[in-house]
Amino acid sequence: MTWTWQYEKADGSQAPERGLPKESFGSQGDAETWLGENWRTLLDAGVDQVSLFEDDRCEYGPMSLHPAEE
Repeated sequence: MTWTWQYEKADGSQAPERGLPKESFGSQGDAETWLGENWRTLLDAGVDQVSLFEDDRCEYGPMSLHPAEE
């Protein structure tokens, strides 16, 4: 099983892949840890939200990378 993040714009379309990391992970936990360490970089690169996939199955998402407004 391979876990990957799909990078998306706010409207749900896929973000352009140019310059974005192409990472795959052996576990859900590894994928989530990586996102926790790299979400700001993705946001700065124009990614608004992400979805987590196990092979071709969406585990969850989309999940916004923008901080919650208070």
